[in-house]
Amino acid sequence: MSRTYDIVLLGATGFTGGLTAAELANRAPEHAKLALAGRNKAKLEATRDRLAAIAPRLADAALVVADASDVAAMRELAASTKVLVTTVGPYVLYGDDVVAACAAEGTAYADLTGEPEFVDRTYIAHHETALASGARLVHCCGFDSIPHDLGAQFTVEQFAGDAPLHVRGYVHAVGSTFSGGTLHSALTAFGRVRQTLATAKERVAVEKTRQVDDGRRARTETMKPHRALGYWAAPMPTVDPVIITRSARALPEYGPDFSYGHYAAIKRLPVAVGGAVAVGTLFAGAQIPPVRRALGRITSPGDGPSEKQLDTATFWVRFVGESGGRRVVTEVAGGEPGYRETSRMLAESGLSLAFDDLPDVAGQVTTAQAMGPALRERLIRSGMTFRVLEGGNADGSASGEMQDSSHVRSAR
Repeated sequence: MSRTYDIVLLGATGFTGGLTAAELANRAPEHAKLALAGRNKAKLEATRDRLAAIAPRLADAALVVADASDVAAMRELAASTKVLVTTVGPYVLYGDDVVAACAAEGTAYADLTGEPEFVDRTYIAHHETALASGARLVHCCGFDSIPHDLGAQFTVEQFAGDAPLHVRGYVHAVGSTFSGGTLHSALTAFGRVRQTLATAKERVAVEKTRQVDDGRRARTETMKPHRALGYWAAPMPTVDPVIITRSARALPEYGPDFSYGHYAAIKRLPVAVGGAVAVGTLFAGAQIPPVRRALGRITSPGDGPSEKQLDTATFWVRFVGESGGRRVVTEVAGGEPGYRETSRMLAESGLSLAFDDLPDVAGQVTTAQAMGPALRERLIRSGMTFRVLEGGNADGSASGEMQDSSHVRSAR
């Protein structure tokens, strides 16, 4: 399709938006047509000046002044580009008009949301429109949920056959912190538990009318604390296991019976207990509007961690897959997860949607379903690792080495 731009980044002046803009400047091909969008022209110009120091060709990058809540502006913006990438959150408050515009215009969409209510709402409202227009609506293109979704897919590729497959993911991060935008998104989500549950129930009902039951099962296990891989494993009730099981329902290589569990891997028990208490306290406070507003004043949207924190923090996610008497352990690892790697993952997602040869899918789709191995290869080139630690491939190839996607569960 003929569009003015290849990629438009909406929210380019925020903390994560600025990091994503820099990643695009570093990684986009010379011929890429990029544009920056946001509400404040002066801030957009300042962002462009910083990008020009990285890539001089971006000194004349297009700037589009537009508000995410302006329906007409979002429709015009979506119509101008192949891919619209947005960092404007909380998405449940500011994201629907952007998704609606992309669905209507056949424009690929990528965001950083980790908000289950928003993901379910956009499926209910815009999936069918996107199917008709050919738009790919891809949520959760950051630490929620790319390492987990693509890591689970990589683990599945180490097996062959139709035996039931059970995978558990264990997440470990060192030195990471949060930005003002993340805090505000978390408080918004914690304060909307009833709406989240009601929307999830509505989505299930809608899915039953839209999908044919092919007999395949993909589910999240009942998660309980336990010891694994030398760590305390604490259940993580995030959006990640939901995304992974949706990938499993969509992709035949996951087999006829797939289950997944998602956990934080914590070395010391007191830290695990303290973390649970802290999250519980934040959750409880978010239920009371005055307390929620007070917590929101701890930091402001646009604030974020220091350069030292971004440069020194790391993460890994280890997956234990079991099927047909075999056990395989894989790992996805990288640098600071919340912002450094998240902005890189979002930028690479936008570039993959714009330039890679991808599966012919449309509607609301997961990262594994929409981009899968193509995005994984981009992330490996950017410095993230996907490797097998134990068990090797079903054909006996060596474990512990970088693996490609040539060994997959047989399609059914």
